[in-house]
Amino acid sequence: MNDKRIEKVIIIGSGPAGSSAALYAARAELTPLILTGMTLGGQAALTHTIENYPGFPEGVGGADLGTLFQKQAERFGARYEFDSVASVDFQQKPFQVKTYNSTYLAESVIIATGASSVLLNVPGESEFTGSGVSYCATCDGWFFKEKKVVVVGGGDSALEEAIFLTRYVSEVLLVHRRDEFRAGALLQKRVSENAKIKPVLNSVVKSINGDGVVKSVTIHNVKSGKVEDLMVDGIFVFIGHKPNNDLYKDQVQIDEKGYIVVDSKMQTNIPGVFAAGEAADSQFKQVITSAGMGAAAAISASKYLEEK
Repeated sequence: MNDKRIEKVIIIGSGPAGSSAALYAARAELTPLILTGMTLGGQAALTHTIENYPGFPEGVGGADLGTLFQKQAERFGARYEFDSVASVDFQQKPFQVKTYNSTYLAESVIIATGASSVLLNVPGESEFTGSGVSYCATCDGWFFKEKKVVVVGGGDSALEEAIFLTRYVSEVLLVHRRDEFRAGALLQKRVSENAKIKPVLNSVVKSINGDGVVKSVTIHNVKSGKVEDLMVDGIFVFIGHKPNNDLYKDQVQIDEKGYIVVDSKMQTNIPGVFAAGEAADSQFKQVITSAGMGAAAAISASKYLEEK
């Protein structure tokens, strides 16, 4: 039971935001403790190749980038603990962070638990994630040059990503369960005017099929009852995005979409508690912006501790 040592900084999460915060906090000689969660590297680690992170002209594997982040932070004294947080208490000082193995106390905390894409939960989805199933057109669109893909969803994100994908792909089949899209009028207009996008309405995905990589998607028309296979090379899922903030609902201010509210210094409404990356970012959701937010949070945490 680790109930004696008071950590200067505990970072919850090991994705780009958490590991960037770890690097900056370590270089400030705060010897941060990073509680990694179940996956080192966060959501980025699930991306097969990241080609839009500066410094890697040939691209870098998501898992490889997470390992590089860790090694760099550890070089300056960051400590990674492969454990998941079960509960927090920010109403007392020092702050209390309970994992499934230990209880920690901290003078400051940086929340960097990221967000998760809402899944279809159909056969083949997990099997082909990274091999034709994607949740980020900006990350993976380039790999589908001149290929045919499915985009699932009917909101702003789905239509925006479908339009973005037409830069690369030959055709986008935009599958939506209702008879009209929920996206804004301007986006709907742009979709209707784009010859590469074909709406497939009143339809849901039943399974994702392939052999090593995606080869087809089985859809079911909820009105006619017709079931058919769409021969495609990939499927992009945009049916929602959920920040991983359930643990903090009664601890810090959270907006109506579930994101932690922070100021320009990544400070939450609780002095000494900061948040960075997709736990607090509803707009950009990129590795580089999450890393920048993590650096800012660590700098702010360092200044907070100095003033304290």
